[in-house]
Amino acid sequence: MRLPGLSGLDLQRELANTNATLPIIFLTGHGDIPMSVRAMKAGAVEFLTKPFREQDLLDAIRQAIDRDRIARTERQELTELRRRYASLTPRERDVMAGVVAGLLNKQIAAELGSAEATVKEQRGQVMLKMQAGSVADLVRSAGRLGIGPSGIVGPGPHQGRVDRSPGPG
Repeated sequence: MRLPGLSGLDLQRELANTNATLPIIFLTGHGDIPMSVRAMKAGAVEFLTKPFREQDLLDAIRQAIDRDRIARTERQELTELRRRYASLTPRERDVMAGVVAGLLNKQIAAELGSAEATVKEQRGQVMLKMQAGSVADLVRSAGRLGIGPSGIVGPGPHQGRVDRSPGPG
């Protein structure tokens, strides 16, 4: 906690501001409960006060490595999912929004002013490009991308307009 220059909490905050994803374990002889609470709320893996048992440090390191491995895998999977979504044409994104909304091919076709056969073909391309084995897989992927089932605007003055934004992230 008492580093030259920045405190441990200041360093943690600076790392967070740069989107660094390093797992952090605090070791201090000068910690108190409010300090440990702030560190843990800011994402620290552990807050150990000196003296500590060697096993506690080893357990914290193991937990940090496990947490980092999981986070890296999730980031890689999300990056790949975004790459797949980016490979869709604008119309395929429209069709995907309709599928995620639970619409049938004929309903999507009516919303988009297309033939049902065309939507069926585009839906197949969406499933292929998104590597979805089922509609449930596609819905899960859309959820991870932040694409909700409200992609197609219903009847009214904006009929046929579709939100193609990739969502947050």
